[in-house]
Amino acid sequence: MTDFLYGIIDFILHIDDHLIQLIADYKYWIYAILFLIIFVETGLVVMPFLPGDSLLFAVGMFAAQGQLNIYFCLILMFIAAILGDACNYLIGKYAGDRFVRLRLFNKQLVKDEYIEKTNQFYEKHGPQTIIIARFVPIVRTFAPFVAGIGHMNYGRFFTYNVIGGFVWVFGIILVGYFLGNIPVVADNFEKVVLGIILVSVLPIIYGFFKERMASRKARTEGM
Repeated sequence: MTDFLYGIIDFILHIDDHLIQLIADYKYWIYAILFLIIFVETGLVVMPFLPGDSLLFAVGMFAAQGQLNIYFCLILMFIAAILGDACNYLIGKYAGDRFVRLRLFNKQLVKDEYIEKTNQFYEKHGPQTIIIARFVPIVRTFAPFVAGIGHMNYGRFFTYNVIGGFVWVFGIILVGYFLGNIPVVADNFEKVVLGIILVSVLPIIYGFFKERMASRKARTEGM
């Protein structure tokens, strides 16, 4: 399990090197691989740690270099993001309770704190969480799942799913496409990835400290 986590971390931090190798090894099959990664990250509630944001940025960067077709990437990743959220919604709606109780090696696969964080997002942002969560790791994977558990109207969910998928995929890929070839970005890709991850988790960090401050204030006033 530890080796697997190290492998995921290495893939995320050195995604440019790994993507170059995948392109060389699999040629046109690379589009199917990229489609699968985005679909799995957004569509399977037990896989929230895959590198969605950094992968999309790297895809845009390599498309700018001519190693990937920008139009294929935009369309395929967009479809993968929509289908992934739709799949996750259906899992939550029809098998949510069973998934929450699933255990592997005596560990809960779907952690309660992830569900709780996503519920807090819904309380704060409402159905727009489906859009906002696209840019927040972990919450991105659990938002459609929780929407399914809560039986959100599917028409409303689908609307937010399409809007969120479009903004997320087109936004990050095109940022990578237009900025990825700038020397300072290309030469410091690991730092760029860390920056993307940091920006992505800022809402979680902010929410955590806000909650701690509110809890501390409540305890102080109760004395």
